Amino acid sequence: SQLSQALNGLSDRAKEAKEFLVQLRNMVQQIQENSVEFEACLVAQCDALIDALNRRKAQLLSRVNKEHEHKLKVVRDQISHCTVKLRQTTGLMEYCLEVIKENDPSGFLQISDALIRRVHLTEEQWGKGTLTPRMTTDFDLNLDNAPLLQSIHQLDFVQMKVSSPVPAPPILQLEECCTHNNSATLSWKQPPLSTVQVEGYILELDDGNGGQFREVYVGKETMCTVDGLHFNSTYSARVKAFNKSGVSPYSKTLVLQTSEDTQSEEQTLPFPVPLERSQLRRMSPFSSTLNLQPSFSGRSYFELRSSAHQLSLHSSLQSLNSAVAWFSFDPSSAHADIIFSNDNLTVTCNSYDDRVVLGKTGFSKGLHYWELSIDRYDNHPDPAFGVARIDVLKDAMLGKDDKAWAMYVDNNRSWFMHNNSHTNRTEGGITKGATVGVLLDLTRRTLTFSINEDQQGPVAFENLEGLFFPAVSLNRNVQVRAGSG
Repeated sequence: SQLSQALNGLSDRAKEAKEFLVQLRNMVQQIQENSVEFEACLVAQCDALIDALNRRKAQLLSRVNKEHEHKLKVVRDQISHCTVKLRQTTGLMEYCLEVIKENDPSGFLQISDALIRRVHLTEEQWGKGTLTPRMTTDFDLNLDNAPLLQSIHQLDFVQMKVSSPVPAPPILQLEECCTHNNSATLSWKQPPLSTVQVEGYILELDDGNGGQFREVYVGKETMCTVDGLHFNSTYSARVKAFNKSGVSPYSKTLVLQTSEDTQSEEQTLPFPVPLERSQLRRMSPFSSTLNLQPSFSGRSYFELRSSAHQLSLHSSLQSLNSAVAWFSFDPSSAHADIIFSNDNLTVTCNSYDDRVVLGKTGFSKGLHYWELSIDRYDNHPDPAFGVARIDVLKDAMLGKDDKAWAMYVDNNRSWFMHNNSHTNRTEGGITKGATVGVLLDLTRRTLTFSINEDQQGPVAFENLEGLFFPAVSLNRNVQVRAGSG
């Protein structure tokens, strides 16, 4: 009986051992599958880093090429200038030598004083700095790759499971949260007695109509301003913290009301909510750029009062309600060569090359019209007017890349351009005092242009969708002033 009982116990252990062996064999298979998957993920991450490095290399090489072309242009211009002056000097010297050979004293005296003055003047023109190179042969560019190399050497795996607790819910600081026009500033902090390490925060807003919350900021800062909300709307905001262990519960929900009036005292209007990733700005003293997640639908503060049929330029303008949005040009996003004046309503450029400047207002819904006055127009340049994404190229004519839709125009004719494709040449140009109108109809997703209130060409672009900023490209021969829209 004792042996039988002992055998029963041993039999149970043997059965458990067989089941355990099956479990271990399954683990072998699972480890192999997980290893393949993990290796593929690792290779993809490293390939993404390599692709990013290659893209950056191409950008840096482009800068070197631009510096190369600039140096060559300066030196060649100096060669040309010096050659002309040397030719003039040599010619004067040869003429003077012939005059010195003159046998008639009276004939010599008649021209000698003028020649002496001319020789002295020519010598003075070869003054200090004329025979000094205007450009060095060295490239004043030094690639600082030490931080990146250090980061590469520190590239390692992070343990996915840690024992530290998740953070406590953040506290929204009501005294620092506010709205202005259609932007909202939010500030938060960790509870005073919390000692848990926080790696970052996730700020969420709803759609202004009581809909779902969406992430609008993920990062380490504890204050940010969200631009691009809709006027006369009520938004709910909440924030949570996270670290390696997980995500905290949400803070209490804060309700914010945006302004009812679309015209501010500063005559500036922030951006309506975009349909793609755009930018989020942080309050001072923070200066870096953050990102908005894909945004949410909402009311447009411009509405059409018309039937559904296609409208002409003038009838579309007559369909607007009385709301007026003021905007100025944006120095923070413009090319460094752009010159601002008149409270940022007037722009020109200090370069002969085309440079791009954007307006401070972005549009994603509704019908919008604005005018630009040509205050100066010299030597028949071809400025461009239209709309663009926030990340459009700033050092080329508007429309050279796929992030701008524009009409460029000289004193005789105009063309539409997007992604460096030119279409619809139309007779009729601009002069000093002309007015260029831009009609962005995001209800019908079209863009139309006018010159001096007459529509210029057909509908320029269709199927537009997303966030668009008023945009202009110009050089030093043009000065443009933004009017009301």
